[in-house]
Amino acid sequence: MATTILTNNRTTQPAGARIEGGALLVPLSELESATGWDLKPEGACLGDRCVPLPAGRESEFVREGGFDITALAGYLEQPVVHDAPSETWVIGEAAGDQYAALESLVAPDFTLPDLDGRMHSLSDYRGRKVFLASWASW
Repeated sequence: MATTILTNNRTTQPAGARIEGGALLVPLSELESATGWDLKPEGACLGDRCVPLPAGRESEFVREGGFDITALAGYLEQPVVHDAPSETWVIGEAAGDQYAALESLVAPDFTLPDLDGRMHSLSDYRGRKVFLASWASW
């Protein structure tokens, strides 16, 4: 069964991913395409954000055969959930990052259909006033 990784707004199934001692290892050759992270001299980088790996602890992250993405998530205080039957790993956003996003009062972009099935994204209305109404049945 293929391993599925959900992280950084992407869903991937890297062919070489494997589990070792409860950790998810992604081959270095597939790291960026599978997770968005790339290993550079300055550390693990996601776009413009680079996280230096702790000195003397590099072997916790870079192992023979791959990069331990769960170790990086733990270091960044990101929640990790593993569903063994479906071989799915979900790496969430760190609480501090979520708090910063909420504090900014900038709504996240999303896309939903209207009653006629036409798709609308919140970003289509940037700079204009938008009224959002939501409800729940519970």
